[in-house]
Order: sequence, then structure tokens, then C-alpha cells
Amino acid sequence: MDGIISVLGVLTLVLEGISCQGVYAPPTVRIMHSGHACNVEEERYSERVYTIREGEMLELTCLVTGHPRPQIRWTKTAGSVSDRFQDSSVFNETLHIAKIQRHQGGRYYCKAENGLGSPAIKSIRVDVYYLDEPVVTVHQSIGEAKEQFYYERTVFLRCIANSNPPIRYSWFRGRDVLSQGSDKGVEIYEPFFTQLQGETKILKLKNLRPKDYANYSCIASVRNVCGIADRRVVFRLTNKTAPASIKLLVEDPIVVNPGQTVSLVCITTGGEPTPSLNWTLSSGSLPEKSLMKDGTLTLPAIASEDAGIYSCIASNNVGNPAKKSTTIIVRALKKGRFWITPDPYHNDDNIQIGREVKISCQVEATPPEELQFSWLKNGRPLRSSERMVITQTDPDISPGTTNLDIIDLKFTDFGTYTCVAALRGGAIPEISIDVNISSTTVPPNLTVPRGKSPMAVREGDTVELECLVSGKPKPIILWSRADKEAPMPDGSMQMETYDGVLRIVNVSREMSGSYRCQTSQYNGFNVKPREAVIELIVRYPPAVEPVWQEVRQGLGRTVSMNCRVLRAHPSRVLRYEWRLGSRLLHAGTFDSRDDTDYTVRNLAREGYGEYTCDIINEVGPGRCTFLVTGKAYPPEFYYDTYNPLWQNRPRVYGYKLQWTQMNPNAVDRIMVYRLGIRQTGKQRWWEQEIQVEGNIHKGELITHNLTELIRPEAYVVRLTPITRFGEGDSSTRVVTYSVPINPHLREFHCSFEEDPVCMFTQDKNDDFDWTRHSAATRDTKYTPNTGPSGDRSGSKQGFYMYIETSRPRKEGDTARLLSPTFNVALKSSYSISSPPAYCFSFYFHMFGKHIGTLNAFVKQKGQSTSEAGPVWSLSGNQGDRWRQAKISIHPTASFQVMFEGIRGPGIEGDIAIDDVTLEEGECPDPPSNPIRGAAAHSVSSIWPLSVTLFYTVFIGLR
Repeated sequence: MDGIISVLGVLTLVLEGISCQGVYAPPTVRIMHSGHACNVEEERYSERVYTIREGEMLELTCLVTGHPRPQIRWTKTAGSVSDRFQDSSVFNETLHIAKIQRHQGGRYYCKAENGLGSPAIKSIRVDVYYLDEPVVTVHQSIGEAKEQFYYERTVFLRCIANSNPPIRYSWFRGRDVLSQGSDKGVEIYEPFFTQLQGETKILKLKNLRPKDYANYSCIASVRNVCGIADRRVVFRLTNKTAPASIKLLVEDPIVVNPGQTVSLVCITTGGEPTPSLNWTLSSGSLPEKSLMKDGTLTLPAIASEDAGIYSCIASNNVGNPAKKSTTIIVRALKKGRFWITPDPYHNDDNIQIGREVKISCQVEATPPEELQFSWLKNGRPLRSSERMVITQTDPDISPGTTNLDIIDLKFTDFGTYTCVAALRGGAIPEISIDVNISSTTVPPNLTVPRGKSPMAVREGDTVELECLVSGKPKPIILWSRADKEAPMPDGSMQMETYDGVLRIVNVSREMSGSYRCQTSQYNGFNVKPREAVIELIVRYPPAVEPVWQEVRQGLGRTVSMNCRVLRAHPSRVLRYEWRLGSRLLHAGTFDSRDDTDYTVRNLAREGYGEYTCDIINEVGPGRCTFLVTGKAYPPEFYYDTYNPLWQNRPRVYGYKLQWTQMNPNAVDRIMVYRLGIRQTGKQRWWEQEIQVEGNIHKGELITHNLTELIRPEAYVVRLTPITRFGEGDSSTRVVTYSVPINPHLREFHCSFEEDPVCMFTQDKNDDFDWTRHSAATRDTKYTPNTGPSGDRSGSKQGFYMYIETSRPRKEGDTARLLSPTFNVALKSSYSISSPPAYCFSFYFHMFGKHIGTLNAFVKQKGQSTSEAGPVWSLSGNQGDRWRQAKISIHPTASFQVMFEGIRGPGIEGDIAIDDVTLEEGECPDPPSNPIRGAAAHSVSSIWPLSVTLFYTVFIGLR
């Protein structure tokens, strides 16, 4: 008795610990897969590898437990480089890729977190299998033997293909298999991998013989994994086989005017087999408007951006591709500029009578060799002379530049000089640049107007920074940051203006600092740059925290709020004001503190509302907002309820709805929950109230049974807590129908309509898996003339389980499906020698000329699969219809039912099952059983394995 009391004491402590923690639990994760998997296997260190064929559908589902409901996030890595798929991570339970591509292979991670403990992470490696068409290339070498008068001609045939997994190559000459040693004139090199060409296989034909001229076939195989068929390429080797050679029927370079149509003609001059021709552009892809036909590339209405090196490439997989190129040059003139250089022999930037002055003119010309300049003075042609020297600068030093040197400047030399740039042949508009030389032509000077530095502006305003430019001509002004290496407002490191004014729109605090204005040599004097600095000060109101905060509190309690200054300019803060709505509560000035507090001692109903704190400087206020409310936090639905669904009548079902209350003590006691429920797709809500007695504790699991739900409809459930304050925040979830597995019922029924398929599991020791599918989604491109056209009820939307017997399955492969474990609780009226009976029934579909065998087992605790023996078995084609099997079983211990599908001799052998049922009592009017008297003895009622802690302890102490 003392032992029992002590055990009960320990049990009480354990239960108290559980009660304090409630049902809150950190997340756990499990990854389930569906779609067209070729194989799923466990590697070392529990690594899961999912193999799939390129172009098939990938679907990975992250099944989680934990409370509150964990948030799920899918990410992916490929090799050592992070590769986020799609645009970002996927926040969803199911990751779906409709047609997976090879680059989407890699490791996929499912991460679940709910704020409790560490996040749960599981991963699965997805291996995408593919096989590209192989390509055969031919290379020939000719070697001269020393001191002998014959040539040795050796030919190498290289077979190349990209694949995953690695390729197995086979070579044929005609119909004969070529292997190492089968022919002295043939050598076969083992496959090797190159970075550019992938895996290759080389066939060497030594010193060509007449019989070597034949058809050679290279077969690339991945051994039919994932149903990927072998690929074959054939190359005909003859005594005329030769590499490609080509000729361009165009000049090089080709100089054209904009808008012209250019045709590039490329013809083959040799090669067997006939080469294929293709054009490329060195700078990237061909222009979109280009047209290519029979080796001729046409470029209509050509523009400057179409210029470049165009290459014609001919390939026939013999030797190296032939390549010839030509350059297209599009005539253009642009960017005309000038500058004036005073006499370099005097330390004076001014132009003076009797001294030298140089005028330089520059343009960008294409092609540069066609550029020609002419000079005018006051509109009349000017020729080079002893005092007016016209030169053209070396193109390597300053391309596209001409100079006019005026020696010993005289008063009569004042006037307007015009530099005219043109291209020989015309068709391109000339560029004219006017430069005035007079007594008023003076070098520039830069100043900042009075009161324009420092410039103080409000954040968000438009500001103009101004540098006054004097002199004639006025040069371009360059703007940059003077205080730090930082970009200008437009993102560049330097900006140009022509009037000396830099205009900044919507100025921000980050733009505060020093700005430099500087003269450019262009369109002005070529002298030391003049510069000035302007200081910009951006003023802004205080930045505060929190900008917005919700405070939930019950009546009669204390509420404290704090508003803090982060930064401001000017930094001196003048005052603060606390308000509730528009009513002023408290105001004051700051001393040495950078924050202010406000406290409500005894919260009354009128104290609920929006509190604001404005912290104000010379520019304006920064505002903290606090929403004080008595609203209850939302309920947290509990998704880990074991067997929440039950069914007492055929057309209706019930659901055990469970939840906890988030932060129940933050506000007043919850008095009632308002429950709303509506059918999915409908608008009408039904509502009722659920009364709450006493206080709700954190982590306490609350249960309410939903009844009279119509099968198989799904329902939206909304739950709203209500306190003295009023309604709190609502939570919504969806309740869906699935076939129940309930220990309180005398029957078990599974129609495979929902995942996870009534807790059925795949056997890990078989050859392949059963697949859950419906006729509406099943892919039949590999298996015509087999399998059902609907589920047992005839619905194309309904689900069933079946074995897919297409490749890579082979005859005799087995797939086993195991039910959950059921317990047997013997009644007093039963004995081990006379246990109760159960009716085990299911529907099966066995249609196709290659149907194998379907076996049903009852596997009792402690039995292996081989020891159990089938209780039902059937082989061969049974026609395109569903048929029912019923077997009376008599288990004497906890047990599982198991289905075993065995593949027949071909691909038209899909076997399906549906509507699996276990009921108490012998089967009424069972159909004939292919196996008689083989059912094992057994049970009373069916209970999935579960035992309470107290019962175990108590029995152990008896």
C-alpha cells in the first residue's frame, strides 16, 4: 500500500509539472513526398534521397507538430552555394514544382518554428535524373612513319552526352558490338569527364581499313532508371568524311550608314556530312530584328548598337568547327566639345594681345579614320597659315581632336571661330561648334552667393545648391561630395549642370554634408579647375520609438508607457505632449533625459483608447502611439489532437475542437467564447456561445465537440474570446472530413481520401511503394490498358491505393502496405481458445494482361511477414471492375493487416485497393476466398495502441 501511495505521489508531481507547462510544445518536423518519385531511400546518417525524372512533378509536404502552430519555411541549397528557389523562400506546408528541371535538384530544408525551443529542421535531397541526346564528333590525325613511305590515318569518334546518373556507353559498327579486344584495329577508351563537354567515350580506329568505313552507333544508357530510355546517335564514316570549310562573300570590315540593310553571306566550300551554318555576335546575342536563312544573315535598318564582330560558324561534328568573321562599323558623329588654352609660356590664365591662344575641338567619330575637320572664322573658311596653325592631334593621345593655334594674338583676330566635323562620304550630319574669342573672353571663377552656405532645409523639401559662374564662355559645372566618398542623389559619383545650380528633390537626412562645385575644361578654359564648397544641413523632427505599440490590459490595473528619442536635428528637443485622443494629459520639457513616461494607475473603461506622445523640436514633432485596449488575445487552435474526428451515423460526423488561450492573464477573465461555423464555399455563419467557468491558465487545453457536421463537407470555424471589455481577436481554422480511426468505435474504415492514409505505412523491406492517387490526377502515359478509371464508388475524384508497375519495376518486385496496429481487449465471455471474430473486407481492381498477385495478411505482434502467411490471395487479370473480398479473422494479440502487391511479367499490371474495413463479428455472406481456413485466430474490439500511465503503474504493483 505504501508503494502505491508513493507512486501516486510521484504521479501527482509529474501531472502538476505537465499542467504547469500545458500543451505548449516545440515543433517537430517530418517530410512526406508525393508526385512521380523514382525512388526514395535512406543513406548514411539518415539522409533521405528522393530521385525524380526531369519534367515530372515534385511535391514535398512538411508535416509538423507543436503548439502554438509552427510557421513552416522551405529553403533550398545546391552544392556549397545557397540557391533560393523561385523568388524567395516558400512559407507553406507543401512545396510544389510542376515540371522539375535539373538545376532544381539539391537539398530542400523544411524549417518549423513557433517560438518554443529551437526550430525543427528536416531535409531531403532531391536528385533529378535526365539523359540528353548524345552527340558524336570525329577527329582525324595523320602521322608519317620515320624512314618509311606511308602515312598512318587514325580516326577518333567521341561520344558526348549530359546525364544524371552517369552514362554507360556502347559502340556498334553496323549491327556488330564493338568492345575492347574484339578488333585489333579498334581501341575503346574508358569514359572520362571534361568540364566543357561532360562525360565522353572515345572510339579509336587505328590506320583506317576499308571495313572501317561504316555506320557507327553510340548508345547512351542510364540503365532505364526512372524509366529513362536509352538514346542512340548514328554517324556514317566514309572515305569522303571531312571537316567543314566556309567562305564569306563580304568585305571586312563593312562600313555602313545608319538605317541601311546589311546582308552577310556565308557559304560552305567543303565538309561531309553537310555542315550546318550559324551566325554569332561577339558582344552577345544577335539583334532581335535580324533574319537568318541558308547561311545569309540580314540586318534591316542597322543602328549604332548593332555594330560589332559577326562570325559565321560551320559545324558537321568532324574536326573543329570552321569560323570566319567580319566587322560591321556603323558611321556616327556625336559629343562635340571645345576648350580654350591660354599661352602656356606665361603664368596667366587670361587671353592677351600679343600672346598665343589655342582652341581645341573634339568629337567622337566612327570610323575615326573617316573624320575630317574644317575651320571657319566669322562664317568664312579658314586655312592654316604661319599665325593660324591648324593641326589634328595624334589619335592615340586624344582621338577625334583638332587644334587651332593663334600665334601672336591681334585685335583683328577677335571673332567667332567654328569647328566643323564631318565624315568622308557624307550621309552623316555634320557637327558645328562655335567658340567666341574677344576681349570679354575671360577664364571662369566660382563663388557661392551670400547666404547660400550653409543651406538648412527641412527633410522632404526641394533644395537648390548654387555656385555663381563668372567668365566667358561659361563651362560645365561638375558636382560631387566633398566630405566623403558617397554617391550623389542620382546614384552617380558626379553630376553635371550647365547653369551652376544643383537641384535636389525630396532631400533626406542622409544627404547632409559638403558638396563641391568645380569647373570642367570642356566648353570653357583649359586651366586649373576652380571650385567652391557648399554645406547642406538637413533638419528633421525627432525620430522616436516605439512608433506604434499595442498595450493590452485589464480594468483596474496599471499601464506604463515610454517614448524615447533616437535622433533629431537640431538635436535640442524643446518639449513633449501626452494626449488621449485630442485631450491633453501631460506636457513638459526635457532636461538631460532622452525619454518620457506616462502611467495610468487604475485603468478605467474610459482610459482605453489611443495615447500619443509628441516629442517636438524646431522642425516638428515625432510621435509615439500606444493603443491601450482590453481586447483578449486570439485563441490558439490545437492541431495535434489524436483522432479528433468520429462518426456515429453514416451521413454526419463530429470533431473534437481544441485550443489554448494566448496570454489569458493579460486582460480581464474570458467569460465566454463565441463560436462561428460555416460550410466552405457558403456565406452563412451559425453562431453559439461557449461558457467559461473560472480563470483560464496559460497552456490549458480547452475542448468543445462539434457535432452534426455533414459528411464529407469541410467547415470554417471562427472562435472569438469575450471579456468585460467586449470581443477579443478571433482565430479561424478549417475542419476537413477524413475517415476516422477511433478507439471508441467497433469498426475501422479507410477509403484513402485523406493523407496520411488512415495511418497506413509503407513496408521498408519491400522493393517499391504503394501510391495514393485518383483517376483525375493519375499519370497513365506509361501504363495504358491497366488500372481503374475511378475509385470504388466510380468517382474520378475519389482516391485509392495502387501499385505502378511501369519501369523500373521488374517481375517479382513486391510492395507492402501496413495498417496501424490494433489492440485486442478480451472480454470475459471470450477465451484464448475461442476468440471473437472480425470481418476484414476490401475492394480490389486487377485489370491488365500482366497482372501479378495480390496478397492480404494478418500480422500479429511478434510475427515476421514470412511467418504470418496470407489470409487471402489472388492472381491474374480479373477484368476492368472493382470486386470485394471478405475474410473472417480471429487475432489473439495486437495485429496489423497488410497488403502485398507482386508485379507480373509486364507494365500492364497495375493493382488497386479501396475501402478497407474491419468490423466486429463474422463476415455475412462472404464471397469465395481463394485461401480457406488460413485466417489466424484473434480479437474482441479494435484499439490502436495506447495505455494510460496510472493503469501501467497500478498493474505493475499488484
